[in-house]
Amino acid sequence: MSSTGASTQSTSSIAGRKLTPMLRQYQQAKDECPKGALLFFRMGDFYELFFDDAVIAAQELDLVLTSRDKSDDPVPMAGVPHHAVDQYLARLVAKGFTIAICDQVEDPRSATGLVKREITRLVTAGTISDPEMLDPGSRHYLAHAYLSQQIVTLTLLDLLAGETLCTHVPYNQLSEEIARMGVRELLLEQQNDTEQFLRKVVCERNVTVRVLEANKPTIQQAREMLIARFGIDAFVALDNGGSDIEYFSLARLLAYAENTQRRKLNHFIAPRSYRVADFLVLDEATRRNLELLQAGPNAETHGSLLWHIDRCKTAMGTRLLTQWLLFPLRDLNLIEQRYSDVEVLKSDRFLCQQLRQLLGSVRDTERLVGRVAVGRATPRDLLAIRETLDVVPQIRQLLTQQSSSLAEQWKNIDEVGDLCSHLQTAIVDDAPLAINDGGIFRRGYSKELDELINFHDGNHAYLMDIERCERERTGISSLKVRYNRVFGYYIEVTNANLNNVPSEYIRKQTLVNAERFITEELKNFEEKAIHASERRKACEQRLFTELLTKVNVAINRLRAIARLLAKTDVLISLGVLADEGRYVRPQIINEPIIELTESRHPVVERLLPQGERFIANDVNISNEDQQLLVITGPNMAGKSTVMRQTAICVLLAHMGSFVPAKQAVIGICDRIFTRVGAADHLGRGHSTFMVEMIEAATILRQATAKSFVLIDEIGRGTSTYDGVSIAWAVAEYLHDTIGCRTMFATHYHELTDLARERPRVVNMSISVKEHNEHIVFLRQLVDGAANRSYGIQVARLAGLPDSVLERARQVLANLESGELDEEGMPVLGHGANQQYDNHTHQLNLFSQANKSASEAHDEILNKKTMVSVIERELLDLDPTHMTPVEALVALDRLRRLVEPHENNMKE
Repeated sequence: MSSTGASTQSTSSIAGRKLTPMLRQYQQAKDECPKGALLFFRMGDFYELFFDDAVIAAQELDLVLTSRDKSDDPVPMAGVPHHAVDQYLARLVAKGFTIAICDQVEDPRSATGLVKREITRLVTAGTISDPEMLDPGSRHYLAHAYLSQQIVTLTLLDLLAGETLCTHVPYNQLSEEIARMGVRELLLEQQNDTEQFLRKVVCERNVTVRVLEANKPTIQQAREMLIARFGIDAFVALDNGGSDIEYFSLARLLAYAENTQRRKLNHFIAPRSYRVADFLVLDEATRRNLELLQAGPNAETHGSLLWHIDRCKTAMGTRLLTQWLLFPLRDLNLIEQRYSDVEVLKSDRFLCQQLRQLLGSVRDTERLVGRVAVGRATPRDLLAIRETLDVVPQIRQLLTQQSSSLAEQWKNIDEVGDLCSHLQTAIVDDAPLAINDGGIFRRGYSKELDELINFHDGNHAYLMDIERCERERTGISSLKVRYNRVFGYYIEVTNANLNNVPSEYIRKQTLVNAERFITEELKNFEEKAIHASERRKACEQRLFTELLTKVNVAINRLRAIARLLAKTDVLISLGVLADEGRYVRPQIINEPIIELTESRHPVVERLLPQGERFIANDVNISNEDQQLLVITGPNMAGKSTVMRQTAICVLLAHMGSFVPAKQAVIGICDRIFTRVGAADHLGRGHSTFMVEMIEAATILRQATAKSFVLIDEIGRGTSTYDGVSIAWAVAEYLHDTIGCRTMFATHYHELTDLARERPRVVNMSISVKEHNEHIVFLRQLVDGAANRSYGIQVARLAGLPDSVLERARQVLANLESGELDEEGMPVLGHGANQQYDNHTHQLNLFSQANKSASEAHDEILNKKTMVSVIERELLDLDPTHMTPVEALVALDRLRRLVEPHENNMKE
C-alpha cells in the first residue's frame, strides 16, 4: 500500500534563502501544491524540480542531481525532458507519489518579464489520463470509502470512462472489493480512529490511500451539487433513491477528481448502484486458484483463463470481458440473452470474420472521449475517434441483418455521423501528436488558415527569387539567402567576395570565412513571415479548441457507441471461442445441480503439446443425491484439473459464455470457493497450515446451499491424525450444515468412509495403471475410491535417487506391517544403518530371517504380550471425548495390532 506521506517537503532547504524571481515563482507554485506532492516546473524544454523535490526525484528516478547555482549554498535541481515526462510520471505514481504539473501558460516570446506559470493538473494513482500510464485491458478506479456502523459505503469513479458506481460492503470485505474492482487510489475522511482502521483493512493492497481535507460539504450541499451535475433524476439508478452517505461520498469523490484536473468535468454518467449479491462472487483465493487473470508463480497473463478466452480486437472489449469474467451474472434472463447473441455469432463464421476485420480499426474510444473531457486530447486522439466512427455504419449494416438482442441495439444506435463528417473535413490523415507541431487541418477547412499556410509555403520561392536577383546584381555567384532560428533571415557572402558587397547591405554577423548581412527588403519580409507564423499557430490553436468543443458536446453519444462496440467485441470473441473450441451452450437452471458430459479444462487443453489429446470427464453433482464428491487418487493424476475445469465451466456459464463440454446443465450459484495448494504468508506470520485454516474458515462462514466449493487437500500441514480429523469434520460440515455442491480431493483415504456415514457423499477417483512399479495416468474420473496414493511412484517420476526411493519403500513396508515398538508406535527405523545403493533389498520385519513364525511370536510375547498391548491401548481411549474420526482411527490401530498375531497363529 502506498500513502500520501511518501514525499514530505521540507522547507528547511528554502527558509532564509534570498530567492531569485524565478525561484520565488517556483515557491509560490509549491505553496499551492497538496502536502507531499512533487512539483514539476516547466522551464523551456524541461520539467525541473528544486530543493527537496529534486533530491527525492533524483533518488527515485535515477536522475543526475545538479544545482541551480555554484554558490556556497547551491539549490538542488533535477529535471526531465518535457516530451518524455509521462514515463517518469508513471514510475513516480506507481510508488505512491502525487505530482503537480506547473506549465507555462503564455508564449515566452510575447511574455514581459517572467513567463506566467500555473499548476494545470495533479497526477495521482486514481486520476491518470495519459494512455502510456494505463493498462489498456484493465479498469482504473478512484474510490471513496465511508465507514458507518461496520458498513462501508464505497463509491467509485473511472475518470476517463466517466463511470460512477456505488455499493455497500461490510468493513471486513472492503479489501476484497477494492481488489476485485481494481481500485488504484482510495480516499478517506478524517474520522478520528476510522481513518487508521480503514488503512489497516486495506494495508496489503496495491492502492494509494489519501486522507481528504476537512472542508466537507453538508448533505444538502452534496445533494444540490449532484442535481446540478446530473439533473433531477440523478438518484434514480441508486438503491432506494440513494442515501445521505452516498450523496456525501459521491460529492467528495467528484470534487476531488475535478480538483486534480483543474477544470469542470461534464462527462460523468449519473451514478448507479451495484450489489455484490447480484453477481456470482469470486473471492481473491478463487480468482488466484482458478488463474482467472494471472497464472503460474510469476503471475503472468499467459496461461490464464482471460488469456485463453480473450479474442477481442479492441482494448474496450478486453476491459469489458475482464469485467464479465470477474462479475458473472446470476439473472437467468440476462444469461440466456448473452447465450443467444453468442449463438448467432458462433453459427456465422463469415460474419464474425467481417466484423473482426472492421473492429481492428476501432480505437479506444471510451478513453479517448475521456481525454477530450479532461482537456488532454491531441490531434491524433481526434483522428482516432474519426477512424472509429468511420467503421460504425459498416458494423451496423452487418449486424442489423441478424435477429438478436445485439442487432436490436445496433438498429437503435446513433452513429454520430455529423461529428464524423466534420472530423473528416477537418483533420488530416497524418495528424501530429501535439497542437504546437502544426499541420492539423486539411486545406479548405478554414479560409483564414489557408491564406496563412499559402504565405508560409510561398516563403521559400520568394527567398529563391531574392537570392537570384542579388547574385545578378552583385555578380557574387556564391551568395546565399538563408534562415535560422537564432539570427532569422540573412545574406551570406564569403570573405573573398566582400569587395563586391553593395553599400546598402547591413552587417549582421561575422564568421571565420564569411560575413552575414541583411537588407531593408529582407528585414521587412522577416517581420511579415514571423508575424504570419504566429498568426498561423494562433489560428490552428483556436480552430482546434473549437473542434474540441464540438466533440465535447457529443460525448454522451460517443460513449454510447463505445459501450456498444465493446459489447459487440466481447460477444464476437465468445462466439469465436465457442466455434474454435467446440464449446456447447449450457442449460442454465435454478436448481442445485452440475451435470457436465465430456468436460475439458480450456487452458490446459490449449497448452497441451501438439498431438496430445485432452481426456474429457463427466461430472455429476446434485444436492439431491451426489452433493459431496470425495476424490482420491495419486498426485499428478489430474484431480485438480478435473475440479478446476468444473469450476471454470460453472463460471463461464454464469458470465454468458458457452462451455468446453459436450453437454452441460448448470444450476445457478451464488459463490465459488476454492481451497487449493499450500502457501504461507510470512508477512502476516501465517504458516502454510494457518493459511489453509483461514481459507477453510472463510468457506465455512460464507458458503450457502447455493455455493459451489472446491477443496483440494486440507489438513496436510499438520500431523496425520490432526489433519484427517479436520478434513473429516470440514467435509461433514459442508454436507450436513451448509448443504452445498462440493468437490473434495484428498489423500486421506479414511475420508472415503464418509460415503457410508452420509447419504449424499460419493467416492470418486482418478484411475491409473500400474506395471512393475511404473504407473500410467489415465486422467479419467471414475466411481469408487482409490486404494493407494502412489506417492513413491510419483517421486520416481520427479527424479528422486533410486536409493532414496528404495529406502522409502522399506519404511512404507514397515508402516503397513503394523509392527510396533515398545511404546506401541509404528516401527520406521529398521535398516536405517544400511548403505543407500541400488541393490538394497526389502528388509525382513523380524530380527532374523530364518526364524519360524512361532519363534518370532514367542519373542514378541517375551517383550510384551499382545494382550497387554491391546489392554493398554484400550485403557488409553476416552470414548466420551472422541470424535467419530478419532474412534475410527483408534479402531484401525487396534485391528493392525491383532493382524500380525492372527497371521502367526494361522501359520
